[in-house]
Amino acid sequence: MCNLYSITTTQSAMRAFAKATRDRLGNLAPMPSVFPDQAAPIVRVADGERELTLARWGMPSPQFALKGRSTDPGVTNIRNTASPHWRRWLSPAHRCLVPFNAFCEYETTADGKKVPVWFAASKERPPLAFAGIWTEWTSTRRKAEGEVTVDAFGFLTTSANAVVAPTHPKAMPVILTETDEMDLWLEAPWAEAKILQRPLPDEALRIVAKGERSDG
Repeated sequence: MCNLYSITTTQSAMRAFAKATRDRLGNLAPMPSVFPDQAAPIVRVADGERELTLARWGMPSPQFALKGRSTDPGVTNIRNTASPHWRRWLSPAHRCLVPFNAFCEYETTADGKKVPVWFAASKERPPLAFAGIWTEWTSTRRKAEGEVTVDAFGFLTTSANAVVAPTHPKAMPVILTETDEMDLWLEAPWAEAKILQRPLPDEALRIVAKGERSDG
């Protein structure tokens, strides 16, 4: 599971990449490490415009996962889009782009250590987007925080390509790199958009760093 990524590009570059015409972020500093339940930028369609806004990473968990628990920090990665739990958020109204520059998976070494491995399109780390979903949700995400209503997001995963598989063989995020892919994800019916839940071509991704839990 991808539970760590970075977004270090400028807001203007994010807007241009995602064709966003409305920016609700304020003055956002670079985020070299984004962890679960942290607020991070997403691009969604509101009133016919693409807007750049903040949401918290972690969609509502399925009921079976909450048995015996009093908090729900959320689900970061979504694989089973056939599940009724996720199907309600697969329409264009609940889809979003999650801008990023690099994402991290953990490599398990022979002695059992977990080593962060960072993946990006190139060493220059141009902006990319995860295929995300979002919703407004009321829950207790942290006991100390109490019940809150937030815009929450997560993103789809798929089988790992040959670049990611040696580090994390089970899955990789669904990544969008082209304008037409992002248009399809935000606008098309699910029957058409679901073709995007596929591994990124091997040549479109590379390892750019190892060893640190941030990618500045």
